[in-house]
Amino acid sequence: MVVRLKVLLGRLETRTLIVLLALVGAPWLFLSVADEVSEGETEALDRALLLALRTPGQPSDPLGPRWLEESVRDVTALGGFTLLTILTIAATLLLLFRKRRREALIFAATVILAQLSNSLLKDLYGRPRPDLVAHGSYVYSHSFPSGHSAMAAAVFLVLATVFASVEPRRRTKALIYGMAIVTVIGVGVSRIYLGVHWPTDVLGGWCLGVSWALVAWLLLAFTRRRLPPDERSTQG
Repeated sequence: MVVRLKVLLGRLETRTLIVLLALVGAPWLFLSVADEVSEGETEALDRALLLALRTPGQPSDPLGPRWLEESVRDVTALGGFTLLTILTIAATLLLLFRKRRREALIFAATVILAQLSNSLLKDLYGRPRPDLVAHGSYVYSHSFPSGHSAMAAAVFLVLATVFASVEPRRRTKALIYGMAIVTVIGVGVSRIYLGVHWPTDVLGGWCLGVSWALVAWLLLAFTRRRLPPDERSTQG
């Protein structure tokens, strides 16, 4: 049994093992955060971080000039349902037109499952939105986990994986992933800045979205290995 395990591990690429470990770690971190949130253990930290982004003595006023607040609203829109739905449909159709059905199916399925799981978890935990500061954006659902953070992570990271798979240059791959990560971080921070989410909501959303992105990465990697060599080379 031990020998077989060593052989199996030897056949797996190092990066695949890293992704597998991350896939275990991300849900574990989510559950840990969710447990702390449910018990109220994060309330003091959440309040401190939320108020740190507000003018002292004026919790309704975010730090920075007016133009910064408007810019943050633009950033938070990158994780909104409407924009991500349009982006998902456009990217899926583009992949289908390029005859990359495998990537299109995995991408679309990942986004749908991420959205469904986020909605279910919101209803399960039922955490109220922050009432400590005035909301800088309209909200209508429960607070944990952050849907903008989760969906931004799922959509942009999976798209980055698909785009990077057809790019041979490492620097370009790094740029693609870097832009996706910066966008995901920006969306999450914007939710805290606008006072519509507690910091742990955003952390939980990131963990959820990253978990689905890692699942998609593994599916793309393993299904690609099962393709014929000639077809594999044409699909990155």
